[in-house]
Amino acid sequence: MMTLAAEIDQNGTSPEKLLAPVLSSFWDEPESWTLDTYHRHDGYEGLRKALAMSPDDLIAYVKDSGLRGRGGAGFPTGMKWQFIPQGDGKPHYLVVNADESEPGTCKDIPLLFANPHSLIEGIVIACYAIRSSHAFIYLRGEVVPVLRRLHEAVREAYEAGYLGTNVLGSGLDLELTVHAGAGAYICGEETALLDSLEGRRGQPRLRPPFPAVAGLYACPTVVNNVESIASVPAILNKGKDWFKSMGSEKSPGFTLYSLSGHVTSPGQYEAPLGITLRQLLDMSGGIREGHRLKFWTPGGSSTPMFTEEHLDVPLDYEGVGAAGSMLGTKALQCFDETTCVVRAVTRWTEFYAHESCGKCTPCREGTYWLVQLLRDIEAGKGQMADLDKLNDIADNINGKSFCALGDGAASPIFSSLKYFREEYEQHITGRGCPFDPARSTLWADDKDDKNAHRGVNA
Repeated sequence: MMTLAAEIDQNGTSPEKLLAPVLSSFWDEPESWTLDTYHRHDGYEGLRKALAMSPDDLIAYVKDSGLRGRGGAGFPTGMKWQFIPQGDGKPHYLVVNADESEPGTCKDIPLLFANPHSLIEGIVIACYAIRSSHAFIYLRGEVVPVLRRLHEAVREAYEAGYLGTNVLGSGLDLELTVHAGAGAYICGEETALLDSLEGRRGQPRLRPPFPAVAGLYACPTVVNNVESIASVPAILNKGKDWFKSMGSEKSPGFTLYSLSGHVTSPGQYEAPLGITLRQLLDMSGGIREGHRLKFWTPGGSSTPMFTEEHLDVPLDYEGVGAAGSMLGTKALQCFDETTCVVRAVTRWTEFYAHESCGKCTPCREGTYWLVQLLRDIEAGKGQMADLDKLNDIADNINGKSFCALGDGAASPIFSSLKYFREEYEQHITGRGCPFDPARSTLWADDKDDKNAHRGVNA
């Protein structure tokens, strides 16, 4: 199957026609978050079609659609549902991961704020499929307005009979609990999330057993991302063939791309998988006037960075993987030439060191020492040997920690040294950062910090 990028090159399609608004199709309507608005846009029609199928047929349908998890790993959603053992006599649980904390990722929170019923409908469909009578939404606790809006949407769904006893006369009884987390990045990892949901300190569990066998309360559990579950109703309502007509063969469908940073019009761009950053920049007005792209992340700060040479990489799981990075959460952070790579990587690494749960030694100790080295290099106190030390420490973290936080911390180290080693060397030989702090809009810092890239209006 031809990729989206190839079709565009061949057919000359204008950039504006590449978008595929489904989840975001009515975000700009007044009171888009209400049940009345959702009903006007075929709300809960997918659920009615799902309830007319058997649970096993429903799982097979979602699996055949090719829907892949939108939370980062890209694991097939239907296959994850299929892993739940049946006839085991245990309660089954669905847990929706809404703890969106990855730097640069901002798709699930806007989705919940503008269209929460798409998630609730998807939850009911998923629970019917895996034979669950209790679902949980684990929401990032800092976003109180979203928490309030989600509570109101759940109340509306109960009142309309989409939640509670005997949903739409199907015999399904379903309780939905919204749980606000306490702001720990590590709780975005599915097993740490489950521990937190059970009232314990959020730390990754040793696997096996996997959540599908022993998850929440030691019972079979499916953990899915918000966007993954919210995409299911449209697939049921419009059909799997409609869904597979978008994207590429192995990465079908639509998804939300979060475009941020030094771009003219940042925001959410919902398009078929396989679109390129060049096309998204064409639609968003490009990099801010008078500047050029220097580096960018395809899936948040925990994915290896790309440069200008990767503008035409298809933004699907296979295309980004073949280019040496990961699609992740589709958080496209764009940085122009005023940005100091060393400074950016230092700030990301400080974040990972702060958010490490400390359970495993490679991550706990490794991120600490990465920060010390990076701070010295940024301040002009580093030595050339420090660059090899950075690489060695990152290598000792990568693939050797309990969860993916360690891998995420190592990714910007490896990729920045690969593409911008000369910039690291300039910090060392020049005894400080060669960039003019007055030209950057990256981060706001103490005004007395001579090496800081202070946030100003450029």
